[in-house]
This record gives sequence, structure tokens and C-alpha cells, in this order.
Amino acid sequence: MSFIVAIDGPAGSGKGTITKLLGEKFNLINIDTGAMYRCVALACLENNISYTQLDKIEQLLENIDIKLEKNQDKQIILLNGEDVSAKIRTTEVDEVVAKFSALKIVRNKMTPLQRKMGEENNIIMEGRDIGTVVFPNADVKIFLDCSLEERAKRRYKQNIEKGISCSYDEVLESIKERHLLETKREIAPFIKAEDAIYIDSTNMTINEVVNKLSDIIKEKIH
Repeated sequence: MSFIVAIDGPAGSGKGTITKLLGEKFNLINIDTGAMYRCVALACLENNISYTQLDKIEQLLENIDIKLEKNQDKQIILLNGEDVSAKIRTTEVDEVVAKFSALKIVRNKMTPLQRKMGEENNIIMEGRDIGTVVFPNADVKIFLDCSLEERAKRRYKQNIEKGISCSYDEVLESIKERHLLETKREIAPFIKAEDAIYIDSTNMTINEVVNKLSDIIKEKIH
């Protein structure tokens, strides 16, 4: 039986950083499901496919190949063999990813892929519906939250570091809009699993969050 840690939370709550550090600490394979949905959005953008063109999206999904690989301690995202780790983090993808990930055909393709990864390995998986839909029986379920302003601040800082040009207000609006789309969607809406442990990271450092979650994971491992 594999050991599964599910971390759900809104955009900019620090899920990616925390998941990566916990994965290294406990030797768990780190799976960023958001990156998988971003790959779908990017592939559609590159093929001029709108989120309303369901037939074309279905066709594209039949042949899509998404891989998450490690390259010298750094996780890279491959879309049809191309490293798109930077491309999937652009503002263009940010603006549309919630629309594509709300589609039933997209989730029907991604969820089984995510489950397969968990069946074969000890994993830590982050996303929006891991504890509710993908792995409702995960060994550890965390809901990592943070205030809207702090999330926008963190995401803005990340973008600047990556050389992505944007303003703080643009990031704030994008996060607000995305949160609304994700919580209102019909398929796998973004909600906290009833049995998930709620952590508010607004006033916590990365180390404090890692230590807190490490204690929770240790309890379940032993």
C-alpha cells in the first residue's frame, strides 16, 4: 500500500513550496496537479482552442502527454516531450487555467492519471480537490489556507523572481477571479475536505509551516 499526503489550498497559499520541502524530507514523490491542468490550458492556447470548444479539447486530450520529472533536484514539467515548466506559469495561462480545469472532460482525463501516480508510489500531492475527489482516503489531508492579500503578495513576488511582468493589482484580481471560478464550478468544486486539518499560513514562515505539517505526517507514519 502506498502512503499518500494530500495538500489542498488556494492559489498562492504556499502549497508548491511546502509540498516540495515535505516531499524531500519524507522521501515522497511530489506531484503538482495544478501543473497538469496548466499543461492542458497551455496546449489549448497554443492550438487556438477556446474553453468553449469541447470537441477540439476532447481531441487534444486524446493525444496529450504530460510528465513530471526530476532534473537535478528540480522538478520539470514535460508537455508532449517539451519542458514547459516556465511557459505554464505565464499570466496568459493564469488567466484561463480555471476555465479549462472546470471542464468535466478535462477532469475526467486528469483525475485517473493522478490516481495512477498515487497507486504506484508514496506521494505528496497538491491541488484543489485531492482530499475530496482524487484521494478521499489519503493517509494525511491538509487544507493550507492564507489571506487573499498575502497570497497575491507571494504570487506577485514569485512572478517578479521568474521575470514575469505583471502588477500586484493584476495578480490580486486574477487570484480573486480564479477563486470564484473554482469554488462555484459544478465538477469537483474547491472545498475543504471534512476530515482535512486546516492550517492558516498567513502569519507563518515557510519553516513554521513545514515543521507543523511534519509533525502531522510523522504521527500518521508511525
